[in-house]
Amino acid sequence: MSNTETLILTLILTFLATIFFTYFVRKILKDADVTDSPIVTEHKHKTGTPTMGGLAMLLGAALAAAVYFNEKNLVLTVLIMLSSGLVGLLDDLLGLKIKEVQKVARNISTNPITIGRLTLKPGEEARVATEKARSDLPDLLDDGKVEITGETPIKTEGKERDKILAQIVIGVFLAATGAVSSAVLGFEAGIFIIPVVIFGIIGSINSVNLIDGMDGLAAGILTIASASCAIFSIITGNPTAAMPFAVLTGVSAGFLVFNHYPASIIMGDTGSFALGAGYITAGFLGDVIYFAVIALAIPIISVIVSLMHRSHIIKLPVEPLHHTLNYKGLSEKKIIVLYWSITLIICVAAILTYQFIL
Repeated sequence: MSNTETLILTLILTFLATIFFTYFVRKILKDADVTDSPIVTEHKHKTGTPTMGGLAMLLGAALAAAVYFNEKNLVLTVLIMLSSGLVGLLDDLLGLKIKEVQKVARNISTNPITIGRLTLKPGEEARVATEKARSDLPDLLDDGKVEITGETPIKTEGKERDKILAQIVIGVFLAATGAVSSAVLGFEAGIFIIPVVIFGIIGSINSVNLIDGMDGLAAGILTIASASCAIFSIITGNPTAAMPFAVLTGVSAGFLVFNHYPASIIMGDTGSFALGAGYITAGFLGDVIYFAVIALAIPIISVIVSLMHRSHIIKLPVEPLHHTLNYKGLSEKKIIVLYWSITLIICVAAILTYQFIL
């Protein structure tokens, strides 16, 4: 059997296995009432959708690693995925506990009003989430400009410091294997490859985690990016690098069967952490990190925009960027198609550039 045939068989196996596992994991989570409680007002209709669906993705990847246990890169990638998925699972479990309940206010005046960092048009509503918004609320209520329309439970989240620390540990795990080449973009990094790997793990996990805010958005982008990395690996004569990406493609596409709009299951941090770590691990182990980063451009740009917002360099009405687009009137479906399309265009352009120019 040729390398290409093996890759196609691996992708099909992982795709079908992930569909199977997602179906049963979704049923178990729903029966146990492990469901999502969106804090974005426009997404309230998704309340009750099973979350932590990343467990099914991990099972699909683990099966592929068991079948192709002699593929070192694949086994290491899946081990990192399992480690990261466990960290994400802990965060998801923590999120089942309600931290606070925030009021939802609607502008009932005839003019736009400012509450916190948001400007609400007549008839628009938003959570009273920030300290400034809470301090603005009493005056707006007294002036008859807003009314309270409901309350939104806010889940407990782990501290950012603890999450980053756990991601650093995962990066150390990967670096400790000694399987990552110390040469990056033609430069010998030596021992400095360790911080590069750690930074890569942190960046990839948070990029995928941040983009996972709409139905099928992260799963679709990872399907396109992973498939493109597999194709790039094949055309550059690097079939070993293609195997983990074939599995990531199958896992993402299989989960997307149930996660596309309107989603019947959400991957949660369990899935986004696993996908982010697995993707960059496959890039490092296959020595195609430069292409992997290009293919993941949209999530990376989203993180940069959010960091600029948090640093007060720019101001977003809602974070992250895709929620701002939704807030500005672009439908969720259109945003998903837009992000998928841009990712596909970037990947195709990168492959063609390599083929015909470089």
